[in-house]
Amino acid sequence: MEPDAAQNPSPVPPPISAYYQTRAEHHAVVSSDWLAHAAAAAAAFPPGADAADAAALPPPPSSPGAGGGVIEEFNFWRRKPEAAEAVAAIMALAAVIRSSRATTMMELEIELKKASDKLKSWDATSISLSAACDLFMRFVTRTSHLEHEKFDAAKSRLIERGEKFGEISLKARKTIAMLSQDFIYDGCTILVHGYSRVVLEVLKLAASNRKLFRVLCTEGRPDRTGLRMSNELAALGIPVKVLIDSAVAYSMDEVDMVFVGADGVVESGGIINMMGTYQIALVAYSMNKPVYVAAESYKFARLYPLDQKDMTPAHRPIDFGVPVPTGVEVETSARDYTPPQYLTLLLTDLGVLTPSVVSDELIQLYL
Repeated sequence: MEPDAAQNPSPVPPPISAYYQTRAEHHAVVSSDWLAHAAAAAAAFPPGADAADAAALPPPPSSPGAGGGVIEEFNFWRRKPEAAEAVAAIMALAAVIRSSRATTMMELEIELKKASDKLKSWDATSISLSAACDLFMRFVTRTSHLEHEKFDAAKSRLIERGEKFGEISLKARKTIAMLSQDFIYDGCTILVHGYSRVVLEVLKLAASNRKLFRVLCTEGRPDRTGLRMSNELAALGIPVKVLIDSAVAYSMDEVDMVFVGADGVVESGGIINMMGTYQIALVAYSMNKPVYVAAESYKFARLYPLDQKDMTPAHRPIDFGVPVPTGVEVETSARDYTPPQYLTLLLTDLGVLTPSVVSDELIQLYL
Protein backbone atom coordinates (compact mmCIF):
# COMPACT_ATOMS: atom_id res chain seq x y z
CA MET A 1 0.00 0.00 0.00
CA GLU A 2 1.31 3.47 -0.88
CA PRO A 3 2.05 5.81 2.06
CA ASP A 4 -0.30 8.49 0.79
CA ALA A 5 -3.19 6.05 0.60
CA ALA A 6 -2.55 4.91 4.17
CA GLN A 7 -2.52 8.47 5.46
CA ASN A 8 -5.59 9.51 3.48
CA PRO A 9 -8.10 6.62 3.40
CA SER A 10 -10.90 8.99 2.34
CA PRO A 11 -9.73 10.89 -0.77
CA VAL A 12 -11.00 14.45 -0.97
CA PRO A 13 -13.25 14.80 -4.03
CA PRO A 14 -12.00 17.25 -6.67
CA PRO A 15 -13.57 20.72 -6.53
CA ILE A 16 -16.12 21.86 -9.05
CA SER A 17 -13.90 23.35 -11.73
CA ALA A 18 -13.64 24.51 -15.32
CA TYR A 19 -13.44 21.54 -17.68
CA TYR A 20 -11.35 23.23 -20.31
CA GLN A 21 -9.90 26.70 -20.68
CA THR A 22 -10.03 27.99 -24.25
CA ARG A 23 -6.83 29.24 -25.78
CA ALA A 24 -8.48 31.46 -28.34
CA GLU A 25 -7.97 35.18 -27.72
CA HIS A 26 -8.85 38.30 -29.62
CA HIS A 27 -5.80 39.77 -31.36
CA ALA A 28 -6.04 43.43 -32.28
CA VAL A 29 -4.88 44.49 -35.74
CA VAL A 30 -1.99 46.96 -35.59
CA SER A 31 -2.63 49.92 -37.89
CA SER A 32 -0.62 53.04 -38.65
CA ASP A 33 -2.42 55.08 -35.99
CA TRP A 34 -2.63 52.23 -33.48
CA LEU A 35 -0.26 53.87 -30.99
CA ALA A 36 -2.25 57.08 -30.92
CA HIS A 37 -5.51 55.21 -30.38
CA ALA A 38 -3.88 53.01 -27.74
CA ALA A 39 -2.62 56.04 -25.82
CA ALA A 40 -6.07 57.64 -25.87
CA ALA A 41 -7.73 54.40 -24.79
CA ALA A 42 -5.21 53.80 -22.01
CA ALA A 43 -5.93 57.27 -20.66
CA ALA A 44 -9.64 56.55 -20.68
CA PHE A 45 -9.28 53.12 -19.04
CA PRO A 46 -6.33 52.99 -16.60
CA PRO A 47 -4.67 49.60 -15.85
CA GLY A 48 -6.65 47.48 -13.40
CA ALA A 49 -9.94 49.17 -14.16
CA ASP A 50 -12.91 46.83 -14.23
CA ALA A 51 -15.14 46.46 -17.26
CA ALA A 52 -17.80 48.32 -15.31
CA ASP A 53 -15.50 51.36 -15.28
CA ALA A 54 -15.80 51.50 -19.04
CA ALA A 55 -19.48 52.32 -18.55
CA ALA A 56 -19.03 54.85 -15.76
CA LEU A 57 -21.42 57.16 -17.54
CA PRO A 58 -24.97 55.79 -17.53
CA PRO A 59 -26.08 54.47 -20.93
CA PRO A 60 -28.87 56.26 -22.76
CA PRO A 61 -32.38 55.34 -21.55
CA SER A 62 -33.13 53.74 -24.92
CA SER A 63 -30.12 51.43 -24.66
CA PRO A 64 -30.85 47.72 -24.13
CA GLY A 65 -28.20 47.75 -21.43
CA ALA A 66 -29.65 50.71 -19.53
CA GLY A 67 -29.43 50.26 -15.80
CA GLY A 68 -26.92 47.40 -15.98
CA GLY A 69 -23.73 46.04 -17.50
CA VAL A 70 -22.93 43.30 -19.96
CA ILE A 71 -23.73 40.55 -17.45
CA GLU A 72 -27.20 41.98 -16.85
CA GLU A 73 -27.82 42.14 -20.59
CA PHE A 74 -26.49 38.59 -20.91
CA ASN A 75 -28.83 37.35 -18.17
CA PHE A 76 -31.78 39.09 -19.84
CA TRP A 77 -31.21 37.05 -23.02
CA ARG A 78 -30.21 33.88 -21.18
CA ARG A 79 -33.57 33.75 -19.40
CA LYS A 80 -35.34 33.36 -22.73
CA PRO A 81 -36.32 29.65 -23.01
CA GLU A 82 -34.83 29.02 -26.45
CA ALA A 83 -31.70 31.16 -26.14
CA ALA A 84 -28.41 29.32 -25.63
CA GLU A 85 -25.75 30.89 -23.41
CA ALA A 86 -23.58 31.57 -26.46
CA VAL A 87 -26.38 33.42 -28.27
CA ALA A 88 -27.12 35.42 -25.11
CA ALA A 89 -23.45 36.46 -25.02
CA ILE A 90 -23.54 37.52 -28.68
CA MET A 91 -26.64 39.66 -28.12
CA ALA A 92 -25.07 41.18 -24.97
CA LEU A 93 -21.90 42.14 -26.86
CA ALA A 94 -23.98 43.71 -29.63
CA ALA A 95 -25.69 45.79 -26.93
CA VAL A 96 -22.28 46.90 -25.62
CA ILE A 97 -21.49 48.40 -29.02
CA ARG A 98 -24.84 50.18 -29.23
CA SER A 99 -24.55 51.72 -25.76
CA SER A 100 -20.83 52.53 -25.91
CA ARG A 101 -19.71 56.12 -25.32
CA ALA A 102 -16.26 55.53 -26.79
CA THR A 103 -14.95 58.22 -29.15
CA THR A 104 -12.31 56.19 -31.03
CA MET A 105 -12.20 52.73 -32.54
CA MET A 106 -9.46 51.69 -30.14
CA GLU A 107 -11.54 52.70 -27.12
CA LEU A 108 -14.50 50.79 -28.49
CA GLU A 109 -12.44 47.67 -29.18
CA ILE A 110 -10.93 47.75 -25.69
CA GLU A 111 -14.39 48.21 -24.14
CA LEU A 112 -15.72 45.31 -26.23
CA LYS A 113 -12.74 43.13 -25.32
CA LYS A 114 -13.27 43.79 -21.59
CA ALA A 115 -16.95 42.93 -21.91
CA SER A 116 -16.04 39.73 -23.78
CA ASP A 117 -13.53 38.72 -21.08
CA LYS A 118 -16.11 39.40 -18.38
CA LEU A 119 -18.64 37.15 -20.10
CA LYS A 120 -16.10 34.34 -20.55
CA SER A 121 -15.16 34.50 -16.87
CA TRP A 122 -18.85 34.26 -15.91
CA ASP A 123 -18.73 30.55 -16.82
CA ALA A 124 -15.19 29.36 -17.52
CA THR A 125 -16.46 25.79 -18.07
CA SER A 126 -18.52 26.73 -21.13
CA ILE A 127 -16.68 26.16 -24.41
CA SER A 128 -19.54 27.55 -26.50
CA LEU A 129 -19.72 30.76 -24.44
CA SER A 130 -16.01 31.42 -24.87
CA ALA A 131 -16.01 30.47 -28.55
CA ALA A 132 -19.03 32.69 -29.27
CA CYS A 133 -17.34 35.70 -27.65
CA ASP A 134 -14.15 35.13 -29.66
CA LEU A 135 -16.06 34.62 -32.92
CA PHE A 136 -18.10 37.76 -32.30
CA MET A 137 -14.92 39.79 -31.78
CA ARG A 138 -13.43 38.46 -35.00
CA PHE A 139 -16.63 38.89 -37.00
CA VAL A 140 -17.25 42.54 -36.10
CA THR A 141 -13.62 43.75 -36.20
CA ARG A 142 -12.09 41.57 -38.91
CA THR A 143 -11.55 44.17 -41.66
CA SER A 144 -8.97 46.95 -41.76
CA HIS A 145 -11.39 49.18 -43.73
CA LEU A 146 -12.83 50.31 -40.42
CA GLU A 147 -9.56 52.12 -39.70
CA HIS A 148 -10.14 54.50 -42.61
CA GLU A 149 -13.77 55.36 -41.84
CA LYS A 150 -14.99 58.16 -39.62
CA PHE A 151 -15.72 56.88 -36.13
CA ASP A 152 -19.51 57.27 -36.29
CA ALA A 153 -19.62 55.42 -39.61
CA ALA A 154 -17.31 52.69 -38.30
CA LYS A 155 -19.41 52.29 -35.15
CA SER A 156 -22.58 51.98 -37.24
CA ARG A 157 -20.82 49.30 -39.30
CA LEU A 158 -19.91 47.41 -36.11
CA ILE A 159 -23.48 47.62 -34.81
CA GLU A 160 -24.76 46.31 -38.16
CA ARG A 161 -22.30 43.41 -38.09
CA GLY A 162 -23.03 42.59 -34.46
CA GLU A 163 -26.75 42.44 -35.09
CA LYS A 164 -26.20 40.35 -38.22
CA PHE A 165 -24.07 37.87 -36.28
CA GLY A 166 -26.75 37.67 -33.57
CA GLU A 167 -29.45 37.09 -36.19
CA ILE A 168 -27.43 34.27 -37.81
CA SER A 169 -26.83 32.66 -34.41
CA LEU A 170 -30.50 32.82 -33.42
CA LYS A 171 -31.46 31.02 -36.64
CA ALA A 172 -28.71 28.38 -36.35
CA ARG A 173 -30.86 25.63 -34.82
CA LYS A 174 -33.60 25.94 -37.41
CA THR A 175 -31.01 25.90 -40.21
CA ILE A 176 -29.46 22.72 -38.81
CA ALA A 177 -32.87 21.12 -38.42
CA MET A 178 -33.67 21.76 -42.09
CA LEU A 179 -30.32 20.37 -43.27
CA SER A 180 -30.78 17.25 -41.14
CA GLN A 181 -34.08 16.13 -42.63
CA ASP A 182 -32.47 14.23 -45.51
CA PHE A 183 -30.81 11.89 -43.02
CA ILE A 184 -34.01 10.81 -41.24
CA TYR A 185 -36.26 8.35 -43.06
CA ASP A 186 -39.48 6.50 -42.30
CA GLY A 187 -39.10 3.46 -40.08
CA CYS A 188 -35.68 4.40 -38.70
CA THR A 189 -34.58 4.17 -35.07
CA ILE A 190 -32.46 7.03 -33.73
CA LEU A 191 -30.29 6.91 -30.62
CA VAL A 192 -29.81 10.21 -28.77
CA HIS A 193 -27.71 10.91 -25.69
CA GLY A 194 -28.97 13.15 -22.93
CA TYR A 195 -30.64 16.47 -23.69
CA SER A 196 -29.67 18.64 -26.66
CA ARG A 197 -31.82 21.53 -27.82
CA VAL A 198 -30.50 21.37 -31.36
CA VAL A 199 -31.12 17.59 -31.61
CA LEU A 200 -34.61 18.16 -30.21
CA GLU A 201 -35.20 20.79 -32.93
CA VAL A 202 -34.10 18.26 -35.58
CA LEU A 203 -36.47 15.59 -34.31
CA LYS A 204 -39.31 18.06 -33.80
CA LEU A 205 -39.09 19.17 -37.43
CA ALA A 206 -38.96 15.57 -38.63
CA ALA A 207 -42.10 14.78 -36.64
CA SER A 208 -43.88 17.85 -38.02
CA ASN A 209 -42.96 16.62 -41.51
CA ARG A 210 -44.88 13.44 -40.65
CA LYS A 211 -41.84 11.19 -40.73
CA LEU A 212 -42.32 7.95 -38.83
CA PHE A 213 -39.41 7.05 -36.58
CA ARG A 214 -38.68 6.09 -33.01
CA VAL A 215 -36.04 7.27 -30.57
CA LEU A 216 -33.90 5.47 -28.00
CA CYS A 217 -32.84 7.99 -25.40
CA THR A 218 -30.08 7.35 -22.86
CA GLU A 219 -30.62 8.32 -19.25
CA GLY A 220 -27.70 10.76 -19.53
CA ARG A 221 -25.84 10.59 -16.25
CA PRO A 222 -24.69 12.42 -14.18
CA ASP A 223 -27.47 14.94 -14.90
CA ARG A 224 -30.11 12.46 -16.12
CA THR A 225 -30.95 14.96 -18.83
CA GLY A 226 -32.14 12.09 -21.02
CA LEU A 227 -35.28 11.90 -18.91
CA ARG A 228 -36.08 15.49 -19.83
CA MET A 229 -35.41 14.72 -23.49
CA SER A 230 -37.69 11.68 -23.42
CA ASN A 231 -40.48 13.72 -21.83
CA GLU A 232 -40.30 16.36 -24.57
CA LEU A 233 -40.19 13.77 -27.33
CA ALA A 234 -43.17 11.92 -25.86
CA ALA A 235 -45.09 15.20 -25.71
CA LEU A 236 -44.53 15.53 -29.48
CA GLY A 237 -46.03 12.08 -30.03
CA ILE A 238 -42.69 10.51 -30.97
CA PRO A 239 -42.27 6.88 -29.82
CA VAL A 240 -39.41 6.90 -27.32
CA LYS A 241 -37.69 4.39 -25.05
CA VAL A 242 -35.30 5.33 -22.23
CA LEU A 243 -32.09 3.31 -21.85
CA ILE A 244 -29.74 3.21 -18.93
CA ASP A 245 -26.36 4.44 -20.15
CA SER A 246 -24.76 1.01 -19.83
CA ALA A 247 -27.34 -0.51 -22.22
CA VAL A 248 -26.05 1.30 -25.31
CA ALA A 249 -24.07 -1.65 -26.72
CA TYR A 250 -26.94 -4.03 -25.87
CA SER A 251 -29.38 -1.89 -27.87
CA MET A 252 -27.14 -0.76 -30.73
CA ASP A 253 -28.32 -3.48 -33.12
CA GLU A 254 -31.77 -1.84 -33.07
CA VAL A 255 -30.30 1.55 -34.00
CA ASP A 256 -30.05 2.95 -37.53
CA MET A 257 -28.23 6.17 -36.63
CA VAL A 258 -26.96 8.21 -33.68
CA PHE A 259 -27.68 11.93 -33.20
CA VAL A 260 -25.75 13.89 -30.56
CA GLY A 261 -25.19 17.53 -29.79
CA ALA A 262 -21.89 19.08 -28.74
CA ASP A 263 -20.62 21.47 -26.09
CA GLY A 264 -17.75 22.31 -28.42
CA VAL A 265 -16.36 21.34 -31.83
CA VAL A 266 -12.56 21.36 -31.76
CA GLU A 267 -9.89 21.87 -34.42
CA SER A 268 -9.37 18.16 -35.06
CA GLY A 269 -13.03 17.75 -36.05
CA GLY A 270 -13.78 15.93 -32.81
CA ILE A 271 -16.28 17.08 -30.20
CA ILE A 272 -16.42 17.72 -26.48
CA ASN A 273 -19.80 16.70 -25.10
CA MET A 274 -21.48 15.21 -22.07
CA MET A 275 -19.94 12.10 -20.51
CA GLY A 276 -20.78 8.93 -22.43
CA THR A 277 -20.69 10.41 -25.93
CA TYR A 278 -17.28 8.85 -26.60
CA GLN A 279 -18.33 5.33 -25.68
CA ILE A 280 -21.53 5.62 -27.73
CA ALA A 281 -19.48 6.70 -30.76
CA LEU A 282 -17.06 3.79 -30.24
CA VAL A 283 -19.88 1.25 -30.12
CA ALA A 284 -21.64 2.79 -33.12
CA TYR A 285 -18.40 2.84 -35.13
CA SER A 286 -17.69 -0.82 -34.35
CA MET A 287 -21.19 -1.76 -35.57
CA ASN A 288 -21.14 0.48 -38.68
CA LYS A 289 -23.82 2.88 -37.44
CA PRO A 290 -23.50 6.52 -38.55
CA VAL A 291 -22.93 9.15 -35.86
CA TYR A 292 -24.26 12.61 -36.73
CA VAL A 293 -23.30 15.65 -34.65
CA ALA A 294 -25.72 18.59 -34.67
CA ALA A 295 -23.79 21.68 -33.61
CA GLU A 296 -24.07 25.42 -34.17
CA SER A 297 -21.05 27.19 -35.69
CA TYR A 298 -20.65 29.38 -32.60
CA LYS A 299 -19.50 26.21 -30.81
CA PHE A 300 -16.44 25.89 -33.05
CA ALA A 301 -13.51 26.45 -30.71
CA ARG A 302 -9.78 26.82 -31.26
CA LEU A 303 -8.89 23.86 -29.09
CA TYR A 304 -6.96 20.71 -29.89
CA PRO A 305 -7.27 18.07 -27.14
CA LEU A 306 -5.07 15.07 -27.82
CA ASP A 307 -6.92 12.65 -25.55
CA GLN A 308 -9.27 12.50 -22.55
CA LYS A 309 -6.53 13.63 -20.16
CA ASP A 310 -5.73 16.68 -22.27
CA MET A 311 -8.80 18.39 -20.85
CA THR A 312 -9.54 19.86 -17.46
CA PRO A 313 -12.91 18.20 -16.83
CA ALA A 314 -15.94 19.76 -15.23
CA HIS A 315 -16.58 17.98 -11.95
CA ARG A 316 -20.16 17.47 -10.88
CA PRO A 317 -21.50 15.70 -7.81
CA ILE A 318 -23.05 12.29 -8.49
CA ASP A 319 -25.85 10.86 -6.39
CA PHE A 320 -25.83 7.05 -6.41
CA GLY A 321 -28.79 6.85 -4.06
CA VAL A 322 -26.70 5.01 -1.46
CA PRO A 323 -23.71 6.12 0.62
CA VAL A 324 -20.32 5.74 -1.06
CA PRO A 325 -18.04 3.52 1.08
CA THR A 326 -15.19 5.25 2.87
CA GLY A 327 -12.00 5.29 0.84
CA VAL A 328 -13.73 4.80 -2.52
CA GLU A 329 -12.92 7.41 -5.15
CA VAL A 330 -15.73 8.55 -7.45
CA GLU A 331 -15.16 9.73 -11.04
CA THR A 332 -17.10 13.00 -11.28
CA SER A 333 -16.03 14.25 -14.71
CA ALA A 334 -19.10 15.29 -16.67
CA ARG A 335 -17.70 15.57 -20.21
CA ASP A 336 -15.52 13.58 -22.58
CA TYR A 337 -13.78 14.04 -25.92
CA THR A 338 -14.80 12.08 -29.01
CA PRO A 339 -12.08 11.90 -31.70
CA PRO A 340 -13.10 12.70 -35.30
CA GLN A 341 -12.57 9.19 -36.69
CA TYR A 342 -15.66 7.97 -34.83
CA LEU A 343 -17.94 10.69 -36.22
CA THR A 344 -19.67 10.50 -39.60
CA LEU A 345 -20.85 14.04 -40.32
CA LEU A 346 -21.29 17.36 -38.55
CA LEU A 347 -24.62 19.02 -39.30
CA THR A 348 -24.05 22.76 -38.80
CA ASP A 349 -25.53 26.06 -39.89
CA LEU A 350 -22.46 26.38 -42.16
CA GLY A 351 -23.57 23.23 -43.98
CA VAL A 352 -23.01 19.49 -43.69
CA LEU A 353 -19.32 18.95 -42.93
CA THR A 354 -17.03 15.98 -42.64
CA PRO A 355 -14.83 16.10 -39.51
CA SER A 356 -11.73 16.52 -41.70
CA VAL A 357 -12.82 19.96 -42.98
CA VAL A 358 -13.57 21.48 -39.57
CA SER A 359 -10.07 22.96 -39.31
CA ASP A 360 -10.60 24.74 -42.64
CA GLU A 361 -13.91 26.16 -41.42
CA LEU A 362 -12.24 27.34 -38.20
CA ILE A 363 -9.60 29.16 -40.23
CA GLN A 364 -12.35 30.91 -42.20
CA LEU A 365 -14.25 31.79 -39.02
CA TYR A 366 -11.30 33.18 -37.08
CA LEU A 367 -9.33 34.93 -39.82
